[in-house]
Amino acid sequence: MMKKFILIVCGSFVGAFLAFLFFMFAAMMMSIGIMGSMSMGSNNSVSVSKHSILKLDLGTSIEERGGEGAIDMMSLMQGQGLPSSLGLNTLLSAIENAAKDDKVDGIYIECNGVSAAPATLEKARKALKEFKKSGKWIVAYGHEGINQADYYLASVADSIFLNPVGSVDLHGLGGMTPYMKKLLDKVGVEMQIVRVGTFKSAVEPYMLDDMSEANRLQTEHYLGIIWNEMRDSIAKDRKLPSAALNTLCDSVVMTFKSDRLLKEKLVDKLVYRNQMEDILRARTEVDKKDDLNYVSPDDLADDLEASASGDHIAVVYAVGEIDGSPSMGSTEEGIISDKLCETILKLKDDDNVKGMVFRVNSPGGSAFGSEQIWKAVMDFKAAGKPVAVSMGDYAASGGYYISCCADRIFAERTTITGSIGIFGMIPCASELIENKLGVHMATVKTNENADLSPLFKKLTPAQKGALQNMINEGYELFTKRCADGRHVTQDSIKQIAEGRVWDGITAKQIGLVDEFGGIAEAVAWVANKAKLGKEPKTQNYPALEDPFMSLLDKYMVTRYESRLQGEMGLLYDWHKQLQRILGRDHVLCLMPEGEIRL
Repeated sequence: MMKKFILIVCGSFVGAFLAFLFFMFAAMMMSIGIMGSMSMGSNNSVSVSKHSILKLDLGTSIEERGGEGAIDMMSLMQGQGLPSSLGLNTLLSAIENAAKDDKVDGIYIECNGVSAAPATLEKARKALKEFKKSGKWIVAYGHEGINQADYYLASVADSIFLNPVGSVDLHGLGGMTPYMKKLLDKVGVEMQIVRVGTFKSAVEPYMLDDMSEANRLQTEHYLGIIWNEMRDSIAKDRKLPSAALNTLCDSVVMTFKSDRLLKEKLVDKLVYRNQMEDILRARTEVDKKDDLNYVSPDDLADDLEASASGDHIAVVYAVGEIDGSPSMGSTEEGIISDKLCETILKLKDDDNVKGMVFRVNSPGGSAFGSEQIWKAVMDFKAAGKPVAVSMGDYAASGGYYISCCADRIFAERTTITGSIGIFGMIPCASELIENKLGVHMATVKTNENADLSPLFKKLTPAQKGALQNMINEGYELFTKRCADGRHVTQDSIKQIAEGRVWDGITAKQIGLVDEFGGIAEAVAWVANKAKLGKEPKTQNYPALEDPFMSLLDKYMVTRYESRLQGEMGLLYDWHKQLQRILGRDHVLCLMPEGEIRL
């Protein structure tokens, strides 16, 4: 019997080991093929021929940095191909190089439904407007339709062409937030809230039935400012009155027939795709029988991940949620504070690194992680090296915490920032567990708080009060960090804090931001401070992960977690996170997936 048991165990082990080896081999082969195909699209292997066109296919998402993200093995095996995304840095580099390359005649924007936040679109739009100063042309075309994000970019073009049965969608900015308190009441789950900041609204959907007046006020303010910026930019380049364009946006533009789109000057000409191609051939002196000479952003962009020799500026990317747990199947790791701090501190000690541009695109996250990153940036500055922050789409809450100590802060006009506040949200499912599921939790304890387990037992007034005090202290520290970094009083920071979200334009007016601009402007500022000249060398950090290793790591982790989640469900997930946090000196898990939140 024992012999049979040993054979079964050994057989299972060997089978699992062989399966693991097979997966590694298959993944490696696929990774090699993927890397080969990706390298074929690099600018090192593409020869740009005369009368080329830089084609910007907007059927993609625009991410912060080209090459980010793990490869999804299952998507590849199912024939879905590589993730469809374009790095903003790649796009900007390609547009800049296209303006200088005599072999590139112009830019063709194909509107296929781009996915990007306003600040990213704003930066891309500015690059296109700068390109036009070269005297070269830009044309845009919508085959099926042109959505609002597409149109924001396409409005820069000399001409916008549309399929005769295509559509244009312009409607302004807005959104809906689901408020779930009634649902939670029905299932027997109570979200216990501790927070500082009247405008700190992330907890509202779990504690209210509708949006608070404070949240509505701040949302209407920043959405209004951002929309005015986008609308006025479109109106100016399309030579339309802003008021008239705004009226059109209230008229369900997506239902307009093509002749009305022409009449309202939203498009310039109606053509089918083959006619559009003929127009491009005429512009580039290509015979009608020949193919157009398209080049992609990857073909024209510089090697943005190349190592810099000698003195240079470090461009350090901080993208995503701070110490957030990625959702199942997500390829984004977010900002891991320990890793980011290690990177910054190594750069501090590198004599070749003369300054840092800290690219922050984060909605916030862990208060503990934010403090560690803040300290690393402070240590970098203490080494006598200048630091400028370049804010992306978001640098809010924890994203502002890690930015506030920079020597100079740059943001786009449509950047979302501020949100200087702090909150915690602790789920209690005692009603669900005891009364609806019929599970009684028997307790034995030696001390008053020995049974501190918020998921199964409601916090006592004393426990909740202690947590509120901890949140208050966190808010005091947060506002002090901001005050010290911005060289103002803490009281003045508190007047614009309270968790309120600000757009980039207002943020500059109230002193949270110094200048409008992106990475290039921040690099120029640091170069001037570090006396590196007008064309300094730069290098991006941290290094992008190897796609194969990222894929392997993701496979191993998600297989284990998906099995446990399939068996235990939501209660497992909450309990796992509570155990993880409670094991760390009784720092509570605030939010099902996190810690104390900024």
